[in-house]
Amino acid sequence: MRTGEPLPPVGEVLATLATGLWHWDTATELVTVDSEAARLLGLPAVQTTLTEAQARSRLHPVDWNEIISVVGLAVAERTLAEVRIRIMDEHGRVIRVVRSRSKPSYDKERQAFQLIGTLQEVTEPTPGTPAGRSAVTGDWRRSREAFLLDAGRALAEARSTAEVLRVAAGLSMPGFSPDGLAVFGVEGDRLTIVGLYGYQPGDGDPFSPMPLDTDHPAAEVIRTGRAVYLSSPADYKTRYPVMWQLVESFGRQSWAFLPLTVAGRTMGAWMASFAYPVAFTPDERSVLTTVARMLAQALSRAGAQETERALTDGLQRSMLPMLGPQIPGMTVAARYVPTGGGLQVGGDWYDMIPLPNGRFALAIGDVQGHDVRAAGLMGQLRIALRAYASEGHRPDAVLSRASRFLHGMADGDPESPDLRFATSLYVEADPVTGILDIARAGHPDPAIRMADGTVLTRPTAGGLPLGIDPDADYPTTRITLEPGETMLICTDGLIETGGHDLDSGWQRIRTILEDHKGDLEELADALVQGVHGPSSHHTTGPLADRREDDIAVMLLCRPGEDRGLDHTLAPAPTVRRTLLSVAQAEPERVAVARQHLRELLHDWPSQDQVDSAVLLLSEMLTNVLVHTDADALMQAEVRGEPGGRRMRVEVTDTSDDLPHKRRPGEMASSGRGLVLIELLAQSWGVDPRGEGKSIWFELYEDA
Repeated sequence: MRTGEPLPPVGEVLATLATGLWHWDTATELVTVDSEAARLLGLPAVQTTLTEAQARSRLHPVDWNEIISVVGLAVAERTLAEVRIRIMDEHGRVIRVVRSRSKPSYDKERQAFQLIGTLQEVTEPTPGTPAGRSAVTGDWRRSREAFLLDAGRALAEARSTAEVLRVAAGLSMPGFSPDGLAVFGVEGDRLTIVGLYGYQPGDGDPFSPMPLDTDHPAAEVIRTGRAVYLSSPADYKTRYPVMWQLVESFGRQSWAFLPLTVAGRTMGAWMASFAYPVAFTPDERSVLTTVARMLAQALSRAGAQETERALTDGLQRSMLPMLGPQIPGMTVAARYVPTGGGLQVGGDWYDMIPLPNGRFALAIGDVQGHDVRAAGLMGQLRIALRAYASEGHRPDAVLSRASRFLHGMADGDPESPDLRFATSLYVEADPVTGILDIARAGHPDPAIRMADGTVLTRPTAGGLPLGIDPDADYPTTRITLEPGETMLICTDGLIETGGHDLDSGWQRIRTILEDHKGDLEELADALVQGVHGPSSHHTTGPLADRREDDIAVMLLCRPGEDRGLDHTLAPAPTVRRTLLSVAQAEPERVAVARQHLRELLHDWPSQDQVDSAVLLLSEMLTNVLVHTDADALMQAEVRGEPGGRRMRVEVTDTSDDLPHKRRPGEMASSGRGLVLIELLAQSWGVDPRGEGKSIWFELYEDA
């Protein structure tokens, strides 16, 4: 070749070097070889396309397994795949040894490998030499042990029958990999097909359902529980002449039919067919028998799991209602996620109930336990609660009757003497006015997401969990859902899942509520994903116990006056307001009011002003409780745009006695309330009402 002349084609160069080219696409299961590669494979020296089975028939079975493992490693390490391959003739004799070098790649969309490589004849290393000891064929028995370990792991991880069959079809047995598989099952007195690989079932073929007394190898295996090995077509034709007429066209050379046995019962049969003769030596039969046992266990386990899932889905569909028709003036979203293990059913539930007075009720609850009995009690309690609500009872009466019902069920069950209780929260909602009457039985308080994105818990009066005391009372708390606000009610699984306590779990939920910008359905999904989805692993709680619990959540939204029902929940500037009553018999609610005000002012820039407002509120509430016989009503609101907002806190009572400023002595224990208000507030006042009075103060953000 002279300088300046063009280079010859690559194919000519490789042919001159006795090197062949080949291309393998696992998606199409086709192998394309050029003329030189075809010659090295013992085929006519012309470019041709082979199926995987045809290419595999030219290679030593052990080397084929080596190719599969080397390709996987090369893809993982992004290196070349290099392997020595023994080429076999039609009689199973080695005619040459070639070296294959290829660059494999994996297509994620097609989920397939593509390999482009070369074939070049090499000299077989002499046994005992270093080259011979490093040959890739290795020891067959070690390959068998490694194969069985990998097969056992893969089958153990399969979760469904279809997945088990896919794993079985992908097993490459050391030295004798089948290219056709079939799993037969039993339904009554008939032989059925569970799955196939390497065949296309059709009418009149040997894979149609048939009676168990048919002269078929799989039927005989199921009837007798003993394996059948057919090492040649002649064996098949002699033992099963009728079936041979149906299988002859497939062109297989050897067959193994093995029983699938679990706990001493033959549940089916597994067929492995080979495109080349297999002698079925004791070692080979041992491998097949072991695989059959693992396959039977995997199929049995997958069948049990599928039955469990079907039972779970059926229980969940029957026990959890579909949300009813759209409510004029309000929207509702709900989610239920079983997460506690077992049958994936438990005692959590939710319900939406139309009421005779034109209102509707939301109910949510959690029966103690996470088992079938808890699910059964949940279903009965939900139905009973729905019945009491539909009769028109008020929220307190609904929960009282439900508690008596559950106590009677637990008390009258001789099979389970342990007391079962349930927490519940019941809300009667007026879609016109937004008024919510809430009764609570040992359940977490509701939370309100205001129109500007601020989230507050709404402390409500409550009683004992249902079923503990048949005569328990459940006081009712009335709040108003303002336009643009959303109420969240949930079971404790939403709060405590992932090692959280009530405080840390609530902070996680509050962050999700405040940051969300989508619609109500998207918010429901975000709450579930935030505590149970992949992102929840980044927000684990302080507790070492990471056990999960069922999650039930309901969202009730009253759209803003200028928005439709499909509005998103993006924060909107508006008035932020909260109300809370403090009764004479409940002085502990003063602390609740202080916390409520801090939550309302969570983004107020001056912490000193927040502390001042909390102090003044405490003084005003305490003054009502100490110096009057009336209850106190606290109303706090924030108005204006950030940077120029105004905070107003007002306490109202029904007493006509007006407060007056005094000058307490150094040792006096009272009389400083108005003095503090005058010192700390920008403005304040006392307003007489028709019945009672109101004392108020204001603080300004720019002050």
